[in-house]
Amino acid sequence: MGPLSSTRTMRRWGPRSLGVALGVLMTIGFALQLWGGPFQRRLPGLQLQQPWAPSPGPAVPSCPPRQRLVFLKTHKSGSSSVLSLLHRYGDRHGLRFALPARYQFGYPRLFQASRVKGYRPQGGGTQPPFHILCHHMRFNLKEVLQVMPSDSFFFSIVRDPAALARSAFSYYKSTSSAFRKAPSLAAFLANPRAFYRPGARGDHYARNLLWFDFGLPFPPEMRTKRGNPQPLKDPNPPQLRVLPSGTDLRAHTQDPNALFRPAPTVADSHSQMSSPASLDLGSSSFIQWNLAWLDSVFDLVLVAEYFDESLVLLADALCWGLDDVVGFMHNAQAGGEQGGNAVSNGGLTAEDRQLTARARAWNNLDWALYVHFNHSLWARIKQYGQSRLENAVAELRARREALAKHCLVGGEALDPKYITDRRFRPFQFGSGKVLGYVLRSGLSLQDQEECERLATPELQYKDKLDAKQFPPTVSLPLKTPRPLSP
Repeated sequence: MGPLSSTRTMRRWGPRSLGVALGVLMTIGFALQLWGGPFQRRLPGLQLQQPWAPSPGPAVPSCPPRQRLVFLKTHKSGSSSVLSLLHRYGDRHGLRFALPARYQFGYPRLFQASRVKGYRPQGGGTQPPFHILCHHMRFNLKEVLQVMPSDSFFFSIVRDPAALARSAFSYYKSTSSAFRKAPSLAAFLANPRAFYRPGARGDHYARNLLWFDFGLPFPPEMRTKRGNPQPLKDPNPPQLRVLPSGTDLRAHTQDPNALFRPAPTVADSHSQMSSPASLDLGSSSFIQWNLAWLDSVFDLVLVAEYFDESLVLLADALCWGLDDVVGFMHNAQAGGEQGGNAVSNGGLTAEDRQLTARARAWNNLDWALYVHFNHSLWARIKQYGQSRLENAVAELRARREALAKHCLVGGEALDPKYITDRRFRPFQFGSGKVLGYVLRSGLSLQDQEECERLATPELQYKDKLDAKQFPPTVSLPLKTPRPLSP
């Protein structure tokens, strides 16, 4: 892992010289782990041994693995596949998850620490520490830091708004009033204000969903009143610039709450934030200020269109092995794209290009956010080394393919009609079919356990972790009480 650039991480890790030294040591050590020793000798041909076991690491770890993690699980961005990695890693290493009472932390409301199962405020008695916070929430840094230590590794994932819109329209058509009223995504994007009403039930799914999930405020021009629509703005205006990574955000406002709540926002039923009078709310400065705030909070933001490249960088940043980030895709819809390159104009019809442009314009905040983190991802790739990255991605994909052949019937995701074991049948929602996995028979006990971890959908895995952390109490049968005297 190279030197961390954000102001938050600089404060956590100390002087720049120490960060550089540690970064060099971590990079060298991780390279040795990937390309030297037993890992290198085992991978050619990928002949899996029986029983299956993760690849051995170096005798002396090059750096301690990071195990205090905050993952902001964004919607329809490949985040369920990342969640699967975290479930498996935490389960295997006996880590403690900050779990919701059900499956989300009060979404779409802002995250509140009180919604974490078993959480007790400071001073409310001793409690075991949480290691991982990763289930659906609308991000709220101040409350997150009530649950997780400030030196936790914060990361998330984004997706091209055009691809996200296609997936969200299919998945949330029955949930969003705007999508439900539109006959098709093309019809919706041709005239979105004919269907979309700010604040209507479920309509946060219909516009700038990533921006919403990050808990960011919306600019005043988006506080449109019904019957008074505002014209769409260019999603990537030439004057859009982002502040350099590491900028001290305290120079932008005198309000200390802005370190937790990034900027003025609409006062609605979900949030009421402070409004520093000195902050310029012009579109470009408003966007760049929020992006700079995100840079100060998140150590890494993955990009769904470059999922495998992102996983290699994640493993490097966490000082994990490649086996820790090898997994199967989860919550993918039949007929949908699973990974692949970003949506582009190449190979698209004129109608597809028009839909893509309209989706990015309607989701202009998401588009600015996506462009920013796409740039930051490739800056990290350049630092990591392009050739080194390509080799690591090839190894990761080969390992995933070998595990799929070893664990799964057909070696791939299947239509849910073939999944009869309820432990592995993913929750079906929306108009598309959510694919899942069927395990091969005849696996050894050790292989069976690891393959089950790989194939278990997020809801069932959350229930498994919940039962592990909060085992049901066994109570003795009550004696039949004697009737009271009259």
